[in-house]
Amino acid sequence: MNIAQLAFYLALSCAGLAFILGAAQAAKRGALRRPTPFELIIGLVTDFFDTLGIGSFAPTTAIYKLRHMVPDELIPGTLNIGHTPAALISSLIFVTSIAVDPVLLVCTVGAAAIGAWLGAGVVARLPRRAIQTAMGLALTIAGIVFTAINTGALPGGGTAMSLVGWKFGVAVSINFLLGALMSSGIGLYAPCMITLALLGMQPLAAFPIMMGSCALVQPVASLRFFQNGRFAWGPALGLAVGGAVGVLIAAYIVKSLPMVALRWLVIVVIAYAAFSMLRSAARNTD
Repeated sequence: MNIAQLAFYLALSCAGLAFILGAAQAAKRGALRRPTPFELIIGLVTDFFDTLGIGSFAPTTAIYKLRHMVPDELIPGTLNIGHTPAALISSLIFVTSIAVDPVLLVCTVGAAAIGAWLGAGVVARLPRRAIQTAMGLALTIAGIVFTAINTGALPGGGTAMSLVGWKFGVAVSINFLLGALMSSGIGLYAPCMITLALLGMQPLAAFPIMMGSCALVQPVASLRFFQNGRFAWGPALGLAVGGAVGVLIAAYIVKSLPMVALRWLVIVVIAYAAFSMLRSAARNTD
């Protein structure tokens, strides 16, 4: 293990510990609720598909919106907190199993974490209408990206497992931006994979970077949401417990599914949820 990898695992450990302490402090302030069976199933299903490369934020948001389970302004915090345990587990699985340039890994992941801390501070102060608009646009973008991937409009990537020069700088800068956007409920997986593919990296190399980023971004952003209480306890715990199980099933048992067909299904659900979110924002006068 080199210094860069050691630094990553140390940062991951610190983030995980900080997340646990933040959750414990938030629980002391009350409003703690056990998840329902359906909330557990949402966590299991969304993080199962997340581990296989679909992403979890957009599908979870779509389910919450369709079922009216979580107030719109609490969705970003619920997503970041709830999907953190699954992100930590999947990061440990993929970062150790796929060889990627450790310096690139540490720099992109670190940039995303810094972006998340700054972004979560902004999102925590946003009014309900602004969050609805941001998430509606995020869902729209996610649907467009999934459609482009399914139709082959986006590049499949190259063969590189590392980046140098200006490409290295672009990857780090984009991940900083994506880390900040995750705080408002915009998933990092698809745009990160597309960025690395455009820069000529092998698609497989995106997995440790994507999952490593989320494993640091989500705990960092969660600390902000724990402090201000802008999340829903029951749904968040459902994602956390069910999601951990979903990751393990996907990584060690199922491993692959017909992803193109699944993405088309997700696109339909996301499209409706995006329309619903933007319509709510248009009607909201707060």
